[in-house]
Amino acid sequence: MIIAQVTDIHAAQDNDNLSRLDRALAWLDLIKPDGLVLTGDLVDDDWIDGYTAIAARLGNRAYPAFILPGNSDNRTSMRAIFGCAYWADDAVGALHFVADIEGVRLIGLDSTAKGTSAGSVDEHLPWLEKTLLSEGPATSMLFLHHHVFASGIPPMDQIMCHGSVALGEFLRRQPRRPVAIATGHVHRPVAGTLAGIPAYICGPICPANPMWFGAKTVPPANDPPALMIHRWVNGTLVSHHISV
Repeated sequence: MIIAQVTDIHAAQDNDNLSRLDRALAWLDLIKPDGLVLTGDLVDDDWIDGYTAIAARLGNRAYPAFILPGNSDNRTSMRAIFGCAYWADDAVGALHFVADIEGVRLIGLDSTAKGTSAGSVDEHLPWLEKTLLSEGPATSMLFLHHHVFASGIPPMDQIMCHGSVALGEFLRRQPRRPVAIATGHVHRPVAGTLAGIPAYICGPICPANPMWFGAKTVPPANDPPALMIHRWVNGTLVSHHISV
């Protein structure tokens, strides 16, 4: 089972990020994944035409796509354009999703919070617990937009998932813990852990941020568009960072 992940397109009228997305999707067409997860920040400035263009591109693919919002997205606009039947609203109107594919449950947790670029998941933990324990595959992957471990890049870590400590404590108590956590938001490919669970930050479709740890010198960043491939075979998950 192969699940692809794309994040942080940030399509806008004044950039070429849709063309960068086309390069990633063309590469994915060769892999033929079983599904694609988009972990947020699809457009900038509520660019409605950008959502429409992305929806058209996804509609041309043979595999299903599952979409989460990011902090730059407008959930109302996303509902209007994508109309995804798999979005499972919780009590606060978040756009979570659940999809079972070949014995693996894909869980999308909407980590966006109104009025801030940072993430929050505290209020969604009851929904997540119910989803982890409900009938279906015991093996799961958890997807969010905001990263759940510190990347070391100061401005991005200031707006990471501020509920990550509570999320980690919650996951340690769960009898059916996800095999991995996959996020975006940082605009760099990074690997870490949360509560002993492998956690990944997918590289972006948009131009990457520098790997800057706060020193006086900022290293250059000339990364091409990026994505991830998560491959589950014989009870083992292997995740690949890909540049196209």
